[in-house]
Amino acid sequence: MNTHAPADAFALPSLADIRAAADLIRGQVIRTPLLPAAQLSRLTGAKVFVKYENLQATGAFKERGAIVKLMSLDATQRARGVIAMSAGNHAQAVAFHGARLGVPVVIVMPEPTPYVKVAATRGYGARVVLAGETVAEAQIEAERIAAAEGFTWIHPYDDTRVVAGQGTIGLEMIEDAPDLDTIVCPVGGGGLLSGLAIAAKALKPSVEIIGVETELYPSLVAALKGTTAECGGNTLAEGIAVKNVGRIAVAAARTLVDDVVTVPESAIERAINAFLTLQKTTAEGAGAAGLAALFTDPERYRGRRVGLVLTGGNVDARILAAIVVRELTREERIVSIRIRVPDRPRMLADLAGIIGDLGGNILDVSHRRFFLDVHAKGALVDITVETRDADHAGEIVSALKSRGFSVVRVPVAEARL
Repeated sequence: MNTHAPADAFALPSLADIRAAADLIRGQVIRTPLLPAAQLSRLTGAKVFVKYENLQATGAFKERGAIVKLMSLDATQRARGVIAMSAGNHAQAVAFHGARLGVPVVIVMPEPTPYVKVAATRGYGARVVLAGETVAEAQIEAERIAAAEGFTWIHPYDDTRVVAGQGTIGLEMIEDAPDLDTIVCPVGGGGLLSGLAIAAKALKPSVEIIGVETELYPSLVAALKGTTAECGGNTLAEGIAVKNVGRIAVAAARTLVDDVVTVPESAIERAINAFLTLQKTTAEGAGAAGLAALFTDPERYRGRRVGLVLTGGNVDARILAAIVVRELTREERIVSIRIRVPDRPRMLADLAGIIGDLGGNILDVSHRRFFLDVHAKGALVDITVETRDADHAGEIVSALKSRGFSVVRVPVAEARL
């Protein structure tokens, strides 16, 4: 039995296909808002609009394509069940809507997939199999299970119906903001980019479509050049950490996508933090890739009306907390200082008084007496302080030095070593 998608599954959907998909999913997913982002506009120099796909029930855009594909199955296929491979968001979408439609679901996920996504997928009732280090390795196991157990394959991006579902985002963006100059879209396997480009270019041929990949997984960039991508490494954007881009994506990109760019991990990290602190919304690494592109090359977008697709918000809370602290450290709103002091009563109180009088908030103190490089009558004190900004941090250090203390700045990560 051939459980894989039919040959025509790799054809590009038409605008009519995407419009039909929009009719099909109406009332089953949220028609997410496309809203101006004033603070991101001030930060980047572009006129930024954000499409909030993180508001979907499963926290990401993947529901659109999953519903279209699931509803195309016949009664026999629905009864037998479906299988998909995914780093998380496609998995949750298929599991959630499979359960809603009464279709058994098996999901194969790479072993490094964030626990929050694994737990959510299981929570929707799917059978989860963890296999391989990457999406490509997970796909091999998914294909084996599909052949052995007779499941219908639901590919996360290289399927015409899935791409048509994702393309409804392009319809909505142009309908809601017909004067957009540019749409910047994250790229993993390329299903979203393909569908969005087909819809947006059909409605407004002049709109610029730019795909964004992480530098660690430049699959589409390589495919368009006809070279083999050098992919690998830990990325915050695991949702787009794809080694093998889809055939539909390559075909669409050659004719409809104006450019595909890559962004460094540092820009993705900064973008996640900006969405959280400025827009008060959660973006996972893949979802923040579009904003990362604006950070990486701001002059390209300056003065233009730019639509960003915030594709998903399923980020591990621990990672998010670490990113926030790291950004505060970069901005010198959290600093650590090492002070050499005489070991006598009230010394810690004196230090705390100086810092407190200047408005610094002490977060952590480490007092060391027994290091061999410390005088027998002395001590080293590491203090981590919350400040207003870099100038305020400098003011605190200067005040301590003016009182005769030997003070050096140390990385926050080293303060308790």
